[in-house]
Amino acid sequence: MIKRNFAKVLRQEYILASKSPRRANLLKQIGLNFKVYDSKSEELDHSDLGPIDLVKHNSMLKSRKASTFEKRFKDKIIIGADTVVVLHDKIINKPADSKDAIRILKLLSGQTHYVYTGINLINMNTCEEIFDYEKTTVFFRNIEDEEINYYVKTHKPLDKAGAYGIQDDFGCLFIEKITGDYYNIVGLPLLRLYKNLRKIV
Repeated sequence: MIKRNFAKVLRQEYILASKSPRRANLLKQIGLNFKVYDSKSEELDHSDLGPIDLVKHNSMLKSRKASTFEKRFKDKIIIGADTVVVLHDKIINKPADSKDAIRILKLLSGQTHYVYTGINLINMNTCEEIFDYEKTTVFFRNIEDEEINYYVKTHKPLDKAGAYGIQDDFGCLFIEKITGDYYNIVGLPLLRLYKNLRKIV
């Protein structure tokens, strides 16, 4: 059964209902056969929902919209995902502009925050749907204003929750340590995704 599930996961065709290049790169990393579909969903960003309910709402929104409008996705599995950062019980989303990115990074400096990513899977053949999420703890060192200004100016992290990236840029130098899944911070918890794909293929 284990080998059969493994083989089915690799043979299956997927739709990534996200325009995030980081999520696409992660799916390539583990060898999945997928295409990207931007559902252009209007995500909730500031609401009374807690972080788990918020990522659940947004990941379901993306995957369900893709499943509704695209008949050519028959027999495929749709992957929707959403990531938020939480500091002192307050949800922090993508910055509105460079000034907002600087403000967010100053808030995170020297603090511990949490990254939540929700994943929602829909099997278009069976209509089965699975939601799950991952939580990772991130410890930031004290960041100098000069470092923050340089980072925002040169790396333009406006498309990242929390206004930073842990991968492939200067943002990795803000992080003292993490507890939990590294890939969750990038935008897609790969092990949790894989375990759920084995359930739904």
